[in-house]
Amino acid sequence: MSKPVRVRFAPSPTGPLHIGGVRTALFNYLFAKKHGGVFYLRIEDTDQNRFVPGAEAYIFEALDWLGIAPSETVGRNEKFGPYRQSERKDLYKQYADALIASGNAYYAFDTAEALDAHRKDHEAKGKTFIYNHHNREKLDNSLRLSAAEIEKRISSGEPYVVRFKTPVDQTLQLHDIIRGDIKFETNLLDDKVLFKSDGMPTYHLANIVDDHLMETSHVIRGEEWLPSMPLHVLLYRAFGWDAPEFAHLPLILKPIGNGKLSKRDGDKMGFPVFPLEWKSDEGLSSGYRENGYFPEAVVNFLALLGWNDGTDKELFSLDELVEAFDLNRVHKAGAKFDPEKNKWFNHQYLVKRDDTLLAKDFQQILIGKGIDKPLDYVTRVASLIKERAHFVSEFWDLGDYFFVAPTSYDEKAAKNWKDETAGLMSDLIDVLENVEDFSSANIETSVKAWMAANEIGMGKVMQPLRLSVVGALKGPHLFDIVEMIGKEDTIGRIKHAIANL
Repeated sequence: MSKPVRVRFAPSPTGPLHIGGVRTALFNYLFAKKHGGVFYLRIEDTDQNRFVPGAEAYIFEALDWLGIAPSETVGRNEKFGPYRQSERKDLYKQYADALIASGNAYYAFDTAEALDAHRKDHEAKGKTFIYNHHNREKLDNSLRLSAAEIEKRISSGEPYVVRFKTPVDQTLQLHDIIRGDIKFETNLLDDKVLFKSDGMPTYHLANIVDDHLMETSHVIRGEEWLPSMPLHVLLYRAFGWDAPEFAHLPLILKPIGNGKLSKRDGDKMGFPVFPLEWKSDEGLSSGYRENGYFPEAVVNFLALLGWNDGTDKELFSLDELVEAFDLNRVHKAGAKFDPEKNKWFNHQYLVKRDDTLLAKDFQQILIGKGIDKPLDYVTRVASLIKERAHFVSEFWDLGDYFFVAPTSYDEKAAKNWKDETAGLMSDLIDVLENVEDFSSANIETSVKAWMAANEIGMGKVMQPLRLSVVGALKGPHLFDIVEMIGKEDTIGRIKHAIANL
């Protein structure tokens, strides 16, 4: 690296943070940490019409939850502050003025009505209206006005914008770390608005000025910004600044078909597309955190959407991701979002998680059901059922029989209850009552010895016993369940089954 690595995530506070934005933040974070650099966050709130209260706090909370918080941002190590663009408002006009003074930009007084009329006229002729070198000297701007006329119109308070004067007949040979060499023809570009009549810069000007002043070394962002790359490079050149290196990340695609992943896809298929839930006038949008995902699992899953380390390895801690991350291994093609794979990652982290931590989360569910069990008991239950779960929220359906006796029985499984079953279960009760050390291994030894002595087949006892205890033919090792619920409860459940099956 020719200069210290400084990368940024620059979201707009216009609503909840989409999972695609989270991945952009993650890749910036990984790149910074890999190269001993700085990952900072800048709030790009120049478009006050789209500002949504609470969105900024949401962004910080989401990144904190995921463990990828920036080291510099609003209220934190503000080395190049302020980090909200709305608080840098007075800064941008001088740079817009500098571009006008150097001939790289101009004042445009065209009204919205006039521009709309031009568009409609072009459409009627089968053409597309583009405000650029083809027509800019025929439109209402400072390129065709005298200095005195310009001064008069501005001083009278007439609204205007500042547009970039795109160079003519140039071929830009640019390089993107992910996409390689890219060619752009300046004659195909429009003269973008850099400064608006409300006194605020557009994204393009503010972005370039801030990235320069905050000493950004690499711009790592979504591919939707790739068409802006030539304008941004031209702006750097117009200011006489060195441009950062660019890397445009592939889109996260819908699970089915093409197109960018949207909230609608999540609503339709039942998976979150936001890290945290979001409440708005339109209702409640679910979040990964509230759906029971572990932040480590979300980070791991997102890291592999468009990147891999060149091996078949799938499970990475955050430190391992930092060590392995390389922008040169980010794919050009879009990455299809797989909700089932997402759940698979959460399962992997759930299985590895400490049983006591899982039990504490499960206890909250039990308390909501009016069940109060000691932590050590709930911890043992968690250890027995977690292999079958994707989320702690599934523990109740997987292991309710550890806490309450079944009141009904799976109809298909009940077909295993034959005419002789009731008698066998009554005899089994006698066996269980005589087991003094009621541990899983000891119970299993006693029951199997009784079956062997009486030449009773395994299926004739084990399936009805499981059905009696669980209510279905499911669950972990049967004698572990019997030990957990205890002798009295086990015998009571068998008697209930004899009376009801």
